[in-house]
Amino acid sequence: MSQVAVPVDAARAQAPAPRPRKVPRIVILGGGTVGLYSARRLRKRLGRREAAIVVVDPRPYMTYQPFLPEAAAGSIDPRHIVAPHRRALKGVDVLQGKVGEIKHRDRTVQILPEEGEPYWITYDHLVVGLGSVARTLPIPGLAEQGIGFKNVEEAIAVRNHVLDRIDVAASTWDPELRRRMLTFTFVGGGFAGVEALGEVEDMARATVRYYKQIEQSELRFVLVEGSPRILPEVSDELGGYTLEQLRKRDIEIHLSTFLNSCVDGHVVLSNKVEFDSDTIVWTAGVKANPVLQDSDLPLDKLGRVTCSATLQVVDADGVVVPDAYSAGDCAAVPDLYNPGKFCPPNAQHALRQAKRLGDNLANVLRSAEPTPYKHKNVGAVASLGMYKGVAQMFGRIKVRGFLAWVLHRTYHVFAMPTFNRKVRIMAGWTGSLLLRREVVSLGSLHDPRAEFRAASVPPKPRPAEPAAEATTSASV
Repeated sequence: MSQVAVPVDAARAQAPAPRPRKVPRIVILGGGTVGLYSARRLRKRLGRREAAIVVVDPRPYMTYQPFLPEAAAGSIDPRHIVAPHRRALKGVDVLQGKVGEIKHRDRTVQILPEEGEPYWITYDHLVVGLGSVARTLPIPGLAEQGIGFKNVEEAIAVRNHVLDRIDVAASTWDPELRRRMLTFTFVGGGFAGVEALGEVEDMARATVRYYKQIEQSELRFVLVEGSPRILPEVSDELGGYTLEQLRKRDIEIHLSTFLNSCVDGHVVLSNKVEFDSDTIVWTAGVKANPVLQDSDLPLDKLGRVTCSATLQVVDADGVVVPDAYSAGDCAAVPDLYNPGKFCPPNAQHALRQAKRLGDNLANVLRSAEPTPYKHKNVGAVASLGMYKGVAQMFGRIKVRGFLAWVLHRTYHVFAMPTFNRKVRIMAGWTGSLLLRREVVSLGSLHDPRAEFRAASVPPKPRPAEPAAEATTSASV
C-alpha cells in the first residue's frame, strides 16, 4: 500500500501533488461495526483492481458491544467478543493509529500512531465510521472514581474490580469498610446500564455463595437514572416489568435522579441520598467522536456527520459532499420509517447501515445509483442475568424471562462477525451450562508489573544496633 506521509502541514503543503492512482483508494475511519462490515462488504463487491481499501483504527480489533455485559459477568470469554482486523479483513490494509484531523477538501487524513510522528495519508473516497465515546459530565470525582463501559477493556476492569472488592471485604472486619466495598453503583438506565447491572449483580451473588464471611444481604446494588423510567427503547409495560424484576432482586433504583458528586467514592445524589461506594460504573449515554470537530465535514448540533438516506454526507442545504460517506453512531442518518427523526445509535442500525454503505459506494464506483437506507426496527432484546431477559419483537410481541434470554443470545451470536467467533462463543456457553461459572479475580492484569517493581526495590538498610555501653568497675 502506497501512502503520502509527512509530519507537518508545511511540508505537506510544499510537497508535489501525488500522481493519479490507477486504483481508487477508499479510506475507512474506524474499525468498529461500521468500519469492519463496510470494509468486508466493499471487498466482497470490488476486486483488488477496482479499489484499494484502508481501515484506520487505534485498536487491532472490532468489539461487539452488545456482548460487553456478558463478558463483564464471565459468561463469555472477553477474547471471543472481539474480531481481529488482520483476520476478519482479508484483502484490506489496516493502519493502527488514531485519527488526528480530517481535511476532506484536500482528501487527506492525519494519522496519530502510538509510536512515532504523525503522518498524512491521501484518499479518493472517505467512509467515516468513528462511532461514539462515553458522554460524561463535569461531576466532581467522576473522572477519578468512575469506570466506563464502552469497550472490552472496561468490561474486564468492571468484572475484576467487583470480584476484588468481594475478595477484600471477606477479610475485612470494619463494618463501614465492608459496606463501602460491597456497594456497587451504576449510573444510566438505558440498555447498556441495565444489562451491565443485571449481569454483574447476578455474577456477584453467585460469587458470594463461596464466601462464608459475606451474607447475600450485604451486597448493595444501586441504579441511578435521570429520567422517570428505564429502558426507553422498549414499551412502558416491559420497562415496568424490568423495574419490578430488578427490585425483587433487592436492587436499589433511583429514578428522576442525578449523580451530583462522587469525590473519593462518597456518592451524593440529587434526591439527597448519600452513601459510600468503591464501584461507580458510568453508562449514561454516548456522544459522537469528538475527532469530527477537527474536520471540514458538515456536522449537526450533536456533533454528528450529516447524511442523506443513501449514507452520503450532505451539507446543511442537503447538497451531497462528493466522495464522503458515513454511518453508525457518529452519523445523523434520517429514519425513513419515522419522518423527522434519525436512526438511533445502536448495533442493529450500525450493522445494517454498514452493509448498505458498502453496496452504495460500490454502486457509485460502477456508475450506478445508490439506494436509500431503510430499516424497520424488528425489536429489542436485553439480558438481565443468567436465564433472565426481556424482548419486544415487531413492536407488539412482548417476551419475558427465559425465552427472552434465549432470543437475546440467539440474535446477537448470529450478528457476531466471523464464523470463528460464533463457534467459540457457543462453545463457551455450552461449557458454562455443564460447569460452574468462573468467579476468580485477575486484578493484577491492570498493572502486571506491580509485583516485579516491588521485588526490584532494594531493601532498606537495617538501622545500626546501639553499641553496648562500656562497663567500668570501681574499687573502693
